Amino acid sequence: MKRREFLSFGAATLAIAPALLSAKDFRKEKPDVWTAKNVYEGDKPTEKGVEDAIKKLYGDVKPEEKGIKLKTPEVANNGGQIPIGIKSDIAAKTVAVFQDVNPESTVAVFTVPDGQPVDYLIKIKMKKTGTVTVILEGKDGKFYKASNHFKVALGGCEG
Repeated sequence: MKRREFLSFGAATLAIAPALLSAKDFRKEKPDVWTAKNVYEGDKPTEKGVEDAIKKLYGDVKPEEKGIKLKTPEVANNGGQIPIGIKSDIAAKTVAVFQDVNPESTVAVFTVPDGQPVDYLIKIKMKKTGTVTVILEGKDGKFYKASNHFKVALGGCEG
């Protein structure tokens, strides 16, 4: 490829990219989702905060526990950098990630562009052992869920 052709291809790509990367701003549209607090029974986290955040984001839904591959470590050595893999063949509108140990339940909500696969690898912080839950909103109008419980050896929120 010639240099000028390459540069014009790059400029055209940069002009199209913003249109492809448009997304909902869930923080503005649904601010309550980001303030849903986790609930403890003594020192043990419960699912109440995550359930509250899911309800504030999607309403009263009953997600099916299928269709999502959620990969987490069995033991996270460093709670400040926990790799979370999310993969699904389901055509999705949104993918939301929640956890049950930090003060706020919601970690992230992703808008999935039309025709794009759900194949994400993110890193999150968790201060101690807990559960990560992923909710996928399908284009079919159904909701899907996957959860993994794992140990955190060194908390990521202590410094």
